[in-house]
Amino acid sequence: MVPSHEHWMRLALREARRGIGRTSPNPAVGVVIVSPRGKLLARGWHRAAGLPHAEIEAINRLARPALARGASLYVTLEPCSTQGRTPPCVAAIIAAGFARVCVGAIDPNPAHAGRGLKRLRAAGIEVIPGILAADAAALNPAFNKWILTGLPLVIAKCALSLDARTARPPSQGRWLTGQLARAHAHRLRAQVDAILIGAGTLRADNPRLTIRAGPAPARQPWRVVLTRSGNLPTDSHLFTDEHRARTLVYKNRSLPAVIRDLGRRGVTTLLIEGGAGILTQAFARRLVDRVHFYIAPIVLGGPTLLHLPNSPIIQNPKYLRLGPDLLLTGTVRYP
Repeated sequence: MVPSHEHWMRLALREARRGIGRTSPNPAVGVVIVSPRGKLLARGWHRAAGLPHAEIEAINRLARPALARGASLYVTLEPCSTQGRTPPCVAAIIAAGFARVCVGAIDPNPAHAGRGLKRLRAAGIEVIPGILAADAAALNPAFNKWILTGLPLVIAKCALSLDARTARPPSQGRWLTGQLARAHAHRLRAQVDAILIGAGTLRADNPRLTIRAGPAPARQPWRVVLTRSGNLPTDSHLFTDEHRARTLVYKNRSLPAVIRDLGRRGVTTLLIEGGAGILTQAFARRLVDRVHFYIAPIVLGGPTLLHLPNSPIIQNPKYLRLGPDLLLTGTVRYP
């Protein structure tokens, strides 16, 4: 039985996922190349901005360049048609002699959407778009938002007790959640471009905001501190460790203004790890797109996390058990 287009696109999606968290501000993209007889010839994925795109990676992995002639190329995102840090992939695909290009998602940039497909068709290449399009588009929610709005995807992350408290009393230790939940949070950090906290969190916890679990990330995310006074402890980890050049301080700037500036810096995904004040402000201003709430089986008492007049709703909630703790993820809808 000849494998379907969906079969090959699933393999391309698997390749693309290898680049999640490593390609910003570019999207994660995967490619497989298939012979006319249905044999897998090569595969590739985009490894980092400035490095060859997935199409070029796969073409370079062919045993012989001539194998591309008459073959099919499956790619999760429409091939680029404009010159950036690297030459346009459409030109390389045409030069290689492919007979067919099968595409998952269309380029979300309105200025470029469909241009690559048009050039391929003009060169006599059969183009089949929309194969597992929803899955392909879901690979890059941050890129999709950033390319359309210039703003990063904003994720609110915090650890909570069952009664929505965010911190133990000092005498009970620092951590609310267990080791599995904390390791999962580090893997989340590895997938974002910047991590934001307030000055209160910096003074109280002296956090490192580094990635200390899972595979080594492509780079340390920016560490962003919001402060009204600018009076910050200069001996904090953020200002003294080996990643101190990756620390940004915004003095007396509104949260929306900071997010806009981070978008201009090429930040496509922002993780807010601040305390109750920063999180309340982010939700109240409708800035949060997604949540990662780690819920510990403990009751603490004390002030609650958020006080909002119109409560946001978590859509498509998903739950993951991490040892004794529970992770809630989902997208945010505002009333």
